[in-house]
Amino acid sequence: MSRLDKTFETLQARDEKAMGLFLTDGFPHPDATVPILHALDRGGVDFIELGMPFSDPLAEGRPIQRASAQALSHDVTLSDTLQTVEAYRRESDTPLLLMGYVNPVMAYGIDDFCRDAAAAGVDGLILPDLPPEESVHLRGAAATYDLDLVFLIAPNTDDERIAAVDEQATGFVYAVSVTGLTGSDLDETPTVDEYLQRARGLVQQNPLLVGFGIKSHEDAMQLSTHTDGFIVGSALINRISALWDDATLSDTERLDAVESFARHLKKGSPSSETTAASPTSA
Repeated sequence: MSRLDKTFETLQARDEKAMGLFLTDGFPHPDATVPILHALDRGGVDFIELGMPFSDPLAEGRPIQRASAQALSHDVTLSDTLQTVEAYRRESDTPLLLMGYVNPVMAYGIDDFCRDAAAAGVDGLILPDLPPEESVHLRGAAATYDLDLVFLIAPNTDDERIAAVDEQATGFVYAVSVTGLTGSDLDETPTVDEYLQRARGLVQQNPLLVGFGIKSHEDAMQLSTHTDGFIVGSALINRISALWDDATLSDTERLDAVESFARHLKKGSPSSETTAASPTSA
């Protein structure tokens, strides 16, 4: 059983929602990524999505676009990201998936990439621009090296395709909450709830997680009513940006604030801590 499977099994036995948090490798600076990942561990993260910086992140809104551009300005490469995973893995057993886009993976070489990712300690892959129909080679390589391969669904995905995605995915199925980019505002109509309830009935082979638009613990609990957990990206990126832009803070204070932010998303907190959260969405 994989690290990710064990995590979901443990959480389901406790009737607890899984929390996945996204961070772009090399953001806000290459030296800060691993310490931030460990701060997220202390804050109670259940699994990590580590973003592979890319010049054209098609599914991302401005916060993650900016984070990727910032990482690329520091010349962060895919090989650097694998080294980040190795460094993180020396002190953590938390499941970690690489999230990014298929072009860099193809340039690296699909088989070589899966081999090196597994050797570094990666548990799975999320490539939003790779449809299941085009994933045969990658699915085979991922299976060879025991990497989970997550696929996405959206509110406009029909029932037949949701079932097909569930059939081909491993690890979990990622339910995008809106037909938009990361950082989009949540739809205030009942449509999101109806979509997730529909997806819950169709996704039978994998855990179902929801992401996009989650700003707070309250958002997370509301959206994950019909799912096994939630994923937050842009809100965390915005929080980190604000912390590292504040020259009055020490690195210890910044990392403590990241830990508190993660803990609030997972467990909730007094209103005084809630105000520390970035108002922008995930």
